[in-house]
Amino acid sequence: MRFILFLALAALGACADFPDLDARVDAATRDAAYPTLPPLDPLIARASALKTSGQITAASVAAFDVRIANLRAKSVRLRAPIIDAATLARMRRGVAVPAAIR
Repeated sequence: MRFILFLALAALGACADFPDLDARVDAATRDAAYPTLPPLDPLIARASALKTSGQITAASVAAFDVRIANLRAKSVRLRAPIIDAATLARMRRGVAVPAAIR
């Protein structure tokens, strides 16, 4: 019975009209050239000039190091599992299909 209901819902979804997403982008944007990447040499030279002019100081480097460390710690926390192992095991026990239904 559930299979028939699922099949009917899937067939109903197949009848839906999907919007033409290509029509939402104007022709000028669609036909635009890819942006060019700037060369790195001028950027490196500018960074070196900032360092030699004294605009990059030990304090600013230390502040950036703190920000970098905070961002790395945040990325580690974001990669951690959302649900702890005990809760996950309890959830799996709660959705186990009894043999009588299978």
